[in-house]
Amino acid sequence: MIRLRPQPIGIFPHPANYLLLPESVKDTTAYKDLVKGIYSTAREVDALKFYVAAIEEDTETALENLPNDDSAETKFNRFVLEPNSNVYKELKQEFSGELEVLLDVVAFTLNLLSKPPSEENCTEEIAATVLLTQATYHMETGQPQKAVETMQKAADAAKNSSPVLAAQINMNLGETLHQHQGASANALMFYKRAIDGLKNSELEFEKASTNLNLGICFQELSNGQRGAILEAVRCYQESLNYFKPEQFPQQFALTQNNLALGYLSMPMQEASDQLRVGIAVQSLREVLKIWTLETNPEGWQSAQLNLANALQYLPSKHIEENLMEAVELYEEILQVRKKSKNPIGYARLLSNQGNALAHLGIFEHALPKLIEAKELFEKNGETESAKSIDDVLNEIESQQKENKEKAAGT
Repeated sequence: MIRLRPQPIGIFPHPANYLLLPESVKDTTAYKDLVKGIYSTAREVDALKFYVAAIEEDTETALENLPNDDSAETKFNRFVLEPNSNVYKELKQEFSGELEVLLDVVAFTLNLLSKPPSEENCTEEIAATVLLTQATYHMETGQPQKAVETMQKAADAAKNSSPVLAAQINMNLGETLHQHQGASANALMFYKRAIDGLKNSELEFEKASTNLNLGICFQELSNGQRGAILEAVRCYQESLNYFKPEQFPQQFALTQNNLALGYLSMPMQEASDQLRVGIAVQSLREVLKIWTLETNPEGWQSAQLNLANALQYLPSKHIEENLMEAVELYEEILQVRKKSKNPIGYARLLSNQGNALAHLGIFEHALPKLIEAKELFEKNGETESAKSIDDVLNEIESQQKENKEKAAGT
């Protein structure tokens, strides 16, 4: 029997996610806060030092601060912090009810059992924890739909006793649906439920991650609609309140990249929209401080290309400088792109670089780039793209003729 309920089980990172709180903390504010996903107040309670250490992934300190008693909770917590197959067998003979089921849950996560236990005799947050373990098993055995159904049961089981746990399950539901079925209204719904349930907790990483995923979902569903893109941008900005480049470089870079793409895909309807191109440029510059050709070649090429494209249309007093930078960025990508692997993509790069050179009036360098791009487009059936290059070539010819006439006139 687990004497204190509800338990903050499943809320904090491993190994704290499986630890049980002693009944002695029942009347403390810290206990009530832990169930709400708030652990800062637990630092002031001696009986919870082991739990705070576990949240901070300091297993050694957690073991040192376990209560010095022979209670079932302490034995269980010691097994969680210091797992051992022989201890599992001993406790399996000793425990019963929900505590025995939780013991099997931990044993399954440690590969001491091949299948998770049943939630049949469990209630509320304990049942939810068992169901989550079953959902993991379904995912591992290639049954994503069954995993989704099981997670929904888990969220329902936890919603009254542990709303924060239910929120985290909804976060997992959103991620699972998004990953296996793509962006959808259902994924949006679960992400929103998660954000609502987590808002008063101290689970900042989970909040930022969910906002990032929600933003991606909005963006994928936007179909160019301004309102959905603005929602995506808002979500990314929320994520960036926590994802800082020093602590979370990859999450920071991904969020900044998506923020830039959101701004660049937004229809230009207002004067302020032009300012967003400037924000997008700054975001992409931040991305390229982290994503390099060596560490993330695909991400680097994508961000580099988007930055070069954005610079061509950036409202600025330094148009020529921006165009020259764009030309250089395109050239860096061309050095690593293989024409044979993606001839159309290569042709677009040449076309964009040729356009930038043409705008700078450097026609002798623009022409060979544009002509090669046109030939690649024609060879690969991209007739419309080839025709658009013809238009640029005609403009260049006209401009060269005009320049010659001016020169002759002087």
